[in-house]
Amino acid sequence: MPNSNQPAILVLQDGHVFYGKAFGKIGTTTGEICFNTGMTGYQEVFTDPSYYGQVLIMNNVHVGNYGINAEDLESETVKIRGLIGRNLEDKYSRYKATDSMDNYLKANNIVGIEDIDTRALVAHIRTKGAMNCIISSDILDVDKLKAQLAEVPDMDGLELASVVSTDKEYELGDPSAPLKIAVLDFGVKKNILTCLAERGAHVRVHPAKTPLSRLKEFNPDGYFISNGPGDPAAMPYAVETLKEILEEKKPIFGICLGHQLLALANGIPTFKMHHGHRGLNHPVKNIISGRCEITTQNHGFGVLPEAVKHHDNIEVTHVNLNDESIEGIRLKDRPAFSVQYHPESTPGPFDSRYLFDEFIEMMKAN
Repeated sequence: MPNSNQPAILVLQDGHVFYGKAFGKIGTTTGEICFNTGMTGYQEVFTDPSYYGQVLIMNNVHVGNYGINAEDLESETVKIRGLIGRNLEDKYSRYKATDSMDNYLKANNIVGIEDIDTRALVAHIRTKGAMNCIISSDILDVDKLKAQLAEVPDMDGLELASVVSTDKEYELGDPSAPLKIAVLDFGVKKNILTCLAERGAHVRVHPAKTPLSRLKEFNPDGYFISNGPGDPAAMPYAVETLKEILEEKKPIFGICLGHQLLALANGIPTFKMHHGHRGLNHPVKNIISGRCEITTQNHGFGVLPEAVKHHDNIEVTHVNLNDESIEGIRLKDRPAFSVQYHPESTPGPFDSRYLFDEFIEMMKAN
């Protein structure tokens, strides 16, 4: 809890109002409200590009208690639009930490609010579903905040991947490695790239709207379709590129948004989920092996199950054991597969890292 007693207000799209105290930057911010159930890993979560455009509830009681350090970044900047917590801490006790969370949020211009009953707030979101919200510590007039909130666009229909994508190509791994992977960056997390490079691949990351002709210049052995924010149905450019990549008949691996785009490229619609999946503890069953995994997840859209069941060329490989939503698919006629969750798991358990090994072996076999 910072020293400031500056009041702050949280207003939800359905009219509910919550009063708390300011944390981070003094100001006003808006976005779609969502919640993460993880007890740790807040810095990795804040810097995950898939959270771009969202105001995040961290449901653990204490957030910020182990500070900030340079090792826990998933991108160069904080991507959330705002932060909500019960107790947001500016004091920390980790020897590797170099700064407090309060200073970190201020440096990244992130408005926060604490002293909120996050259990009640999360229960409300789980019941009512995803909605926009506004946090302010400089405007304390609820009517003015409601008027400003009414102008905020819904996440459904927003194309945000090109906003967070790299604006220039870059490479990782050994240039003399026997395998090359072309990555389409729609908001890729750093540890995904690390998981590919440390398995002996030379990786080149491309901006979101890179055409296949440029991807092919790298002469890749496989293509990786990354995670990212926003509505996949608002990305026809990416769907068309992926359709062209599929004609190459080279191995393809997609994660999260990449999973949804692979479905769209095969004529399977996506949909806006009621409140999404975000956290480090979501149980998923691998239908192929029969094994269960505890997974890291962050998505507000999903692949329509009914359409998958009636598709002759798509096989479901993973399902969520909480709600039976589709967590993985693969094509029957070519080496392409995807998962809805995050096997790079930062933060989170390592149960699903085998998927990177399967992608590497798929490229070797091809």
